[in-house]
Amino acid sequence: MTISFIHPHKAFMPEIIAYVDFFSAHNIKTQVVSSPGEQQLPADVEWHFMGRHTSRNKKVITIHEYASASVPPLSQLKDTVKKLINTKPDYRIFNNEYVLKQFQLNDGIPFGIRNYGIPSGTAHLLPDVNKQYDFVYIGTVDKGRQLELLFNCFAHGALKEQSLLVLSRAYNEVSAAYAAAPNITFKGPIPYKEIYAYIQQARFGINYMPDIVPYNQQTSAKFLDYSACKMPVITTDYAWVRSFQQQYGGNYFYLQPGLKNFTWENVNSFNYEQPDLSSWTWEKQIHQSGVLSFLESKFSDLKF
Repeated sequence: MTISFIHPHKAFMPEIIAYVDFFSAHNIKTQVVSSPGEQQLPADVEWHFMGRHTSRNKKVITIHEYASASVPPLSQLKDTVKKLINTKPDYRIFNNEYVLKQFQLNDGIPFGIRNYGIPSGTAHLLPDVNKQYDFVYIGTVDKGRQLELLFNCFAHGALKEQSLLVLSRAYNEVSAAYAAAPNITFKGPIPYKEIYAYIQQARFGINYMPDIVPYNQQTSAKFLDYSACKMPVITTDYAWVRSFQQQYGGNYFYLQPGLKNFTWENVNSFNYEQPDLSSWTWEKQIHQSGVLSFLESKFSDLKF
């Protein structure tokens, strides 16, 4: 059996690495391509990360995975267009309940939810790592994330004496704007399997998310990555992180509007606590999505 994971490489998607590792461990062949035409091996399953997919191969099992709702501007219009033009798959996977509500068509096609995951075990933890930075921020730095206020704190504000590591991609314009701030370091793109080593070079993780849809409703991968590294988390105050805290515990430093409480003294004196991440491993997330049972129903020789 061969699974083709198909996505246009416009976003960093660690879930693909997790899928490849998972299925490879079950002796299932995988390939990652930008389009079906690039496939080296004939595929039994085409697994599309949406996007748009307007024409499918009826001879293979087709899975559509929605990792995110569309982002502004015109996010609702974009989601509506995708629902209208995308072909029907055999199975759909959604990142969380919010993304499900944006895209589910009630057309009888089976579906499940596969949230972001973290590594199982403790092999990724590096207790003796040298702390080279005070803070780390992971993720996109595009204008929609409204990061100017955060970066300005380090460039010429309350944290100008502290260091910030930014792990991102396509950051040339932003890094040029802050070239005069030697305490802000931009790096990337970093391979997923090296991300945790970089995270642990910092003392605090920053989960900076604008309080607007869809950002405030979707799972924060960076938040989970920081927590997986047992790192104190500093976060903006929004719906998803409050819901997560209510369900899984932990105690996080919430940034006030205007970042008026974001000082070195305040973040060091706060009492941080770690959440319960026992249900957030990649393996458990993949199992709970229902996609494995679906594949078993289509291929009689499969057993996970």
